[in-house]
Amino acid sequence: MSAKVLCLGEALWDYIADQSGVTFEDVTSWTPCPGGAPANVACGLAQLGTPAAFVGAVGTDEEGEQLISIFQSRGVEISGIQRYGDKPTRKAYVLRTEGGDRSFAGFGEGAPTSFADAHLQFKDIPAQVLDGVDYLVIGSLGLAYRETRSAVQQTISYCLDQKTKVILDVNWRPMFWAYPEAARPMIQGILPVVSILKLTEEEALWLFETDDIDLLALDLPSVQGILLTKGAGGCDYLFGSHRGHVPALAREIIDTTGAGDAFLAGFLGQLCKAGIEAIAEGGKLGAMVEYASAAAALTIAGMGAIAPQPTDEMITNFLQQQ
Repeated sequence: MSAKVLCLGEALWDYIADQSGVTFEDVTSWTPCPGGAPANVACGLAQLGTPAAFVGAVGTDEEGEQLISIFQSRGVEISGIQRYGDKPTRKAYVLRTEGGDRSFAGFGEGAPTSFADAHLQFKDIPAQVLDGVDYLVIGSLGLAYRETRSAVQQTISYCLDQKTKVILDVNWRPMFWAYPEAARPMIQGILPVVSILKLTEEEALWLFETDDIDLLALDLPSVQGILLTKGAGGCDYLFGSHRGHVPALAREIIDTTGAGDAFLAGFLGQLCKAGIEAIAEGGKLGAMVEYASAAAALTIAGMGAIAPQPTDEMITNFLQQQ
């Protein structure tokens, strides 16, 4: 079955601190968890029964092999994954607060450009992976590296010719950029081709100097829908004339890594089921955002971004209990 959603970008290993509320130097042990925002979304979609493909680059090292095995076990289409023997799979070290919030502490000994995901090549992406896709999911991290940035731009152009809708999750992470000041204009440069924009309130303030969703919509006339997530404050959404707010759903917080990716997977899974015309119906939109919020709530009750992602049945049961 061809993928409905193509997720393009980084796959990596999050090394999550076992000790919360401490500095990098005081961490005594780390738990490796598969991650990378587009990879998380692809796995989340597959877990919900939505056909999804992942395109990115990993090393031929053990870490890369393990990631591919995880994608296969989830049912993610992997024929677009590129392998490099001379470039390792990226590792990102993640610190946790006592409340479960996380921050990124670097890549260990590697420079940001030294990892496989910085060197994705458009020419090596099979056409069959790109054709017939309804939605292309991208983040901003691939824009930080010249080769991958070119691959992202060419993929967007190809997919737009195929009438594929582009979904952007800003996913602002300064440590991935050699020159963080270059990120803002690059991200703003691709917004005219974006159909659905997902961003946090912190990213909205950084990118647009406002977290008022109505003002964001005025600045983004070509964007069909905005999902503005606020962590414990829930999510504001605006699609055309339909505007609403869904509160965060109560759940134990173990690790917030991948919460936004689970949210996006939940929303897109529902969108693929209902069809793009569903965004014209306010009631359906609210239910879709609530479903996405439930996916995030269930994910943060476990460790890592992929392992705790819920099934459709788990989300349905959880919502019935609310």
